[in-house]
Amino acid sequence: MKKVYLDNAATTPIHPKVREKMIRFLSEDFGNPSSIHSFGRKVKVAVEEAREIVAGFLNCDPSEIYFTSGGTEANNFILSGIMKTNFEDSGKNLLVTSQTEHDSVIKTAEILSRDFEVKLLDSDKRGSIPLEKFKMSIDAQNLSLVSVMTTNNETGIKTPHLNELIEMTHSAGAFFHSDAVQSFGKEKIDLQELQVDALTASAHKIFGPKGTGFAFIRSGTPVSPLIHGGAQERNRRGGTENVAGIVGLAEAVKIASQEMDDNFAKVNSLRNLLREGIRSIDSDNIKFNEGEKQSPYVLSVTLSPEKYLTDTESILMYLDINGIAVSAGSACTSGTVKASHVITGMGYGKDYASGTIRFSFSPLNTTEEIDYTLEIFKNLTEKFCK
Repeated sequence: MKKVYLDNAATTPIHPKVREKMIRFLSEDFGNPSSIHSFGRKVKVAVEEAREIVAGFLNCDPSEIYFTSGGTEANNFILSGIMKTNFEDSGKNLLVTSQTEHDSVIKTAEILSRDFEVKLLDSDKRGSIPLEKFKMSIDAQNLSLVSVMTTNNETGIKTPHLNELIEMTHSAGAFFHSDAVQSFGKEKIDLQELQVDALTASAHKIFGPKGTGFAFIRSGTPVSPLIHGGAQERNRRGGTENVAGIVGLAEAVKIASQEMDDNFAKVNSLRNLLREGIRSIDSDNIKFNEGEKQSPYVLSVTLSPEKYLTDTESILMYLDINGIAVSAGSACTSGTVKASHVITGMGYGKDYASGTIRFSFSPLNTTEEIDYTLEIFKNLTEKFCK
């Protein structure tokens, strides 16, 4: 039996060059970057060099990059920090986001709803927030923040009309945040062109270490700390920096900047191969959850509940027993298996969501792995057919 890993949207292995870069900061260069002696100063330089690398990749100022423990913390930091600070400054209290965001955005919005007004918008079945619906949902009098991701982590759908959403938000005198965890390092993001006020990303989606990410917060955007107790990250994120992780993130960014175009082309080819193969198995009863614009790194597939037994856990276990690692959606649910909230947020029923599988790719995958996956998937459709 072959072992095929097609859950790269959950995490990727650390690149050998990243691991090599990190080792020194786990051994001889162990100083605390807040210490004023030579041990501390040496690693402080490494942290600031990493900040410059990330900022250069995004075309922003290094002072606008704040290192965090990952995308989840960064999303919490930005949503809570902007809502609370902007309310103190302006009295505005409305947060608008969508039902198809990552759980770290939705759960934070739920907590914020205790003190602020929160609107969660449905997407259509192509993963899009209709512009008219969005326009009707923002109240220029009290809108504080809008949060809409660049690329959906479960479907790979790129948010259409993102620039229009940003412009409409700014016209209402509000701020715009985008969760870019699934697009950072995979596609070009130029923050002089994409005029978001805040953006979040994570290292372990691009062959970097887990437990490291960052928040971009554009200069002039009001935000208060989520984590208190230290003056690190220019008084906006307390706690001793994860130096090895930050250095690893920067090295992963350097590699991505060199290989991004080639990686994009390779995973696009692999995705098309899997998509066409699945389509040839059953084009009538297997649906692809796709949008106007699509990331090649994710293929979301749904077995129709009219023809197939749609049980998320059973489907995943069958594939796993045959050596294929995939997921039903986000991995940030402590190992639990449940129907995708993204699919239901797009207007589908729970039975449809329960038959949904997420394949996600990396340039390490091969055509041989895709061929094997198609062989097993065909067997799956026969086994789960009603």
